[in-house]
Amino acid sequence: MITGAKGRMGQAVVACAAKIPGLQIVAQIDQGDDLACIRDCDLVIDFSVPAATVEIAQRCAAHKKPLVIGTTGHTDTDKFDITKVIAEIPVVWASNFSTGVNTLFWLTRKAAEILGPNFDLEVVEMHHRLKRDAPSGTAKTLAEILAKARSLHLDEAARLGRAGITGERKPSEIGIHSIRGGDVVGDHTVIFANTGERLELTHKASSRETFANGALRAALWVVKQKPGLYDMQDVLGLK
Repeated sequence: MITGAKGRMGQAVVACAAKIPGLQIVAQIDQGDDLACIRDCDLVIDFSVPAATVEIAQRCAAHKKPLVIGTTGHTDTDKFDITKVIAEIPVVWASNFSTGVNTLFWLTRKAAEILGPNFDLEVVEMHHRLKRDAPSGTAKTLAEILAKARSLHLDEAARLGRAGITGERKPSEIGIHSIRGGDVVGDHTVIFANTGERLELTHKASSRETFANGALRAALWVVKQKPGLYDMQDVLGLK
């Protein structure tokens, strides 16, 4: 079952699923539709809106249905409520299902470990003009990876853009910058800047099929797993 089926990502998942043998979409749900049909499917892929994910997770847990969560923009309260109810089902929860982006996650962690504390850390992301949340879930994940590598608390280290007289950049800062415009599917760049040299890791998505196929890959994987919380790094064997 696809929740958020009328959205851009939901439609991409529906189109891509039709090309994969062994996958059948038995229900396409969007805002205002009845979630009762969860009991009739084998798995739910959620690309709805943050406010809806909690109830979807509750229904999946009640019916013991595996869940793939691709919705982003959840509050800390949403995340806590979702995590609380999914303990007894297998769940893949990822900010980005692209194989390339998840490789970027891995490379970002390795680069941060190798380059050490002398490099300034910045994350820049760009998306289409209709995207509602900022920074993107992917940018937040990249910043979390950097913070963990530096043993920092992201809430304290994050700098969401800069304006005015900000003073000199602190070594502990992790800059996160959001650009919106046009029909950009998703660009993400991690910058490691030091005196005399700069390393940039960039991923650019040109089609939502990249994310849709990744979500479907996660779906085929998670139905075979024990209850637990997983991400795409688990699905791709990058951990």
